[in-house]
Amino acid sequence: MENNFTYHAPKPGQPDTYEAIREKAKELAYLIDELVPNSREKSLAQTKLEEAVMWANAGVARN
Repeated sequence: MENNFTYHAPKPGQPDTYEAIREKAKELAYLIDELVPNSREKSLAQTKLEEAVMWANAGVARN
């Protein structure tokens, strides 16, 4: 529990990892924006992608 609610300062190399995750997610976000009609589903897909980035980065920071 403590680990989940503690600030984790970036360790060497982690900022590059965060950036790589964000860049790949951004590629997919643009693809979704281009190919999926404006809809609730498109909004949810974009939101879930943001969540995936957040959780992936948390996984890097916490472990």
